[in-house]
Amino acid sequence: MNIVECRELTKAYRGFRALDQLTFTIEENKLVGLVGRNGAGKTTLMKILSGLLKETSGEVKVFSHRPFNSLLVSANSIFIDDQINFPTTLSLAEILEEAGRFYKHWNEDLAWHLFDYFGFHTKEYHKNLSKGKESTFNMIVGLAARCPLTIFDEPTTGMDAAVRKDFYRILLKDYLAYPRTILLSTHHLEEVEDQLEDVLLLDRGKKVLHMSIEELRDYAIGLKGKREVIASFIADRHPIYSEPFGMDDEYIVTKNDFSQEEQQEMKREGIQLSGVSASDLCIYLTASKAQKGGSLDDILN
Repeated sequence: MNIVECRELTKAYRGFRALDQLTFTIEENKLVGLVGRNGAGKTTLMKILSGLLKETSGEVKVFSHRPFNSLLVSANSIFIDDQINFPTTLSLAEILEEAGRFYKHWNEDLAWHLFDYFGFHTKEYHKNLSKGKESTFNMIVGLAARCPLTIFDEPTTGMDAAVRKDFYRILLKDYLAYPRTILLSTHHLEEVEDQLEDVLLLDRGKKVLHMSIEELRDYAIGLKGKREVIASFIADRHPIYSEPFGMDDEYIVTKNDFSQEEQQEMKREGIQLSGVSASDLCIYLTASKAQKGGSLDDILN
């Protein structure tokens, strides 16, 4: 069953397309990473799926309903970002109590255990929290709600490394115990990729790829060696990324569909083969044309 379905989804602001004919589906009970550079359209997409924004054109369905102004979608989804607003007159404890009344899958034990674990006080107010503590409290609400569609937009903003690790560990453990569809936007793919099942990569409002994390890890291969030697093996290919080393050497990233025989031949010709991390690959795939053809050193020299 598909929880999210988008067909040629477009969102335009005064002629600028934040989303451009985006088509994809997300299945039930999947933990999906939404990845892309700043301005890729991630937040716009998440707000449309949450019913907070209206699409310009195309079709979008969440739980088989159009999300905009849908009570069904609102009752079964939660959108957590660093701009979330809670009533300023309510203490943190009162916010959790009210959330328990609204979300039908709310887990009070989880909420209060995390509340205590991260050192919050019942009489604190959300507006007085530091950025990191604010994000941590938001995370507690998002997890404890256990909504069938849970959306986190950069949930670890301001958190230190230790708290981010705690968040990812709690997220995976609770997801495995209580499966639901989780969409997680992050700039730290290298930190969360072990928890993800699928990755949706956006660039300038368009879908670059949507595949499992295992497929993404095997998608590309790095080649390093003499420029002329590498060129003879990739003559019919379009490299994803290239970077010169010295006068004659070059590092090339290209799609990993070489046969075992071809890989052995490259090694005999002195080419070093290496894997490409999912995080680096996403950076390479969304680099500008200028970035793909050179390096930062070319600008600084």
